[in-house]
Amino acid sequence: MKRKKIIIIAFTTLMVGSITESCNKLTLKPYSVEPVGNFYQTSDQIAAGIAPAYTALQNIPDGNVNQMNEITTDEIIVPTRGNDWYDGGQWQGLWLHSFKPDVFVDGGWADLNNGIGKVNFTLNILNSLPSKPSNIASINAELKVLRAYFIFQFMDMFGNIPLVTDYNTDPSKVTQKTRAEVYAFLESDLTTNVPLLSTTVDKTTYGRVTQYAGYMLLAKLYLNAQVYTGTPQWAKAIAAVNQVINSNKYALNGNYFDNFSLADRSSTESILAVPFDNVNIGGNNWEMQTLHYQSQLSFGLSGQPWNGFCSTADVLNKFTGADVRKNQFLVGQQYAADKVTPLKDTQTGLPLIFDPNITTLSSATDAFRLAGARNIKYTPQAGTSGNQSNDMVIFRLADAYLMLAEASLQNGDAATALTAVNKIRARAGATTWIPTDLTMASLLDERSRELMWEGWRRNDLIRFQVATGTHYFTGARTPAKGDDGDTHTFLFPIPSPELNSNKNLKQNPGY
Repeated sequence: MKRKKIIIIAFTTLMVGSITESCNKLTLKPYSVEPVGNFYQTSDQIAAGIAPAYTALQNIPDGNVNQMNEITTDEIIVPTRGNDWYDGGQWQGLWLHSFKPDVFVDGGWADLNNGIGKVNFTLNILNSLPSKPSNIASINAELKVLRAYFIFQFMDMFGNIPLVTDYNTDPSKVTQKTRAEVYAFLESDLTTNVPLLSTTVDKTTYGRVTQYAGYMLLAKLYLNAQVYTGTPQWAKAIAAVNQVINSNKYALNGNYFDNFSLADRSSTESILAVPFDNVNIGGNNWEMQTLHYQSQLSFGLSGQPWNGFCSTADVLNKFTGADVRKNQFLVGQQYAADKVTPLKDTQTGLPLIFDPNITTLSSATDAFRLAGARNIKYTPQAGTSGNQSNDMVIFRLADAYLMLAEASLQNGDAATALTAVNKIRARAGATTWIPTDLTMASLLDERSRELMWEGWRRNDLIRFQVATGTHYFTGARTPAKGDDGDTHTFLFPIPSPELNSNKNLKQNPGY
């Protein structure tokens, strides 16, 4: 499927006046003006009209939100190599859980509020039309469920948040709602609107919120209910995720990596993905963030990557046997594109050997420039220097099966849990489990192996910690991180710029 980028240019006023007394006034007929009341009438116009609400999604799978949700966990570390990647200590702060209410944290807050604001603006325009589209109810539902995704992430990361659902809200009067209040709003909004969404799964709904994306979000809400409200909702999570699985609209890809390749938009597993395109839709910079400078020669890139994000040996050791998912990581000697010529770090002359055994968070040694396993889950694209054309995943069927496994295990149905998780392991070429293999700890590790670097790890670790008491999120890990001492780090601090601009906001405890 060839993807198109839709650009809407609205000229609200066209004036051509006299420049001097000797010039005549020119009267032009504006061909590029479409009164808003005449718009939103055809399916193409509707798709174009709501497109701006979706653009905010481009910042989520590869941006502040993903970084805050992954670098705070065991999955991604950003070592300080000499002076590289120090940046005021922000990357170390994420790993060490020494969060500060600074500009970096404000980026995640702003990205999520940007999404909420764009949806509210679009809803305001649509519902102010003198002649509304015949399917206005389903359009409203689509936008509200999209907004619910942003609100869900916002609540998950910051706790008590401003809940703004009307574009005309006076910013000076915005106050915070408790997590329980936001949870109740999301449950009501999703259960009302998800049934109104499209059940079509084809190129016309690719990259858009369908009924099944809505049920995935509802399942995520219920799966985390114990964190948000203190009361688990395992049965509700099972019911919601089974709406996706039992629809039979999706199937696990035979090849795990097809979910992340340049051909990923034909994935049978993708429930909601964010489209990217090297020419038209930038923002997927996975290859640049993780690869070493000389990895440019391994993949035929047009520019040098940034030698940043990586993973430790503890992450790699989660993979055993013939599990193909371990191939998302590069370790050991690296080669040129011919797969024969060994590469060197040209600055130090050392062989380009990626070493996942990271025992310190910062070092100026030459060898430390090569520290960490590099992730190529989203296949690097030859001829690019970032802005890859791989579409990035938000929801996919494998996660649905793993959510079913977790909720079923917690709900006392180990048989269903085992069947679900073994579908994932069989696809990966890993040994299928017997009943004694299935525990909360092993299931958490399986979620890591399957969903590595996809933005769910912080959410998972906190949920499993709340359910079991094990310090999965707050505990010590190598290198350098000690136990947090309490659970205030379950939430990020409210950014200082937001507190300064709205005196109604109160800082989260512990900051």
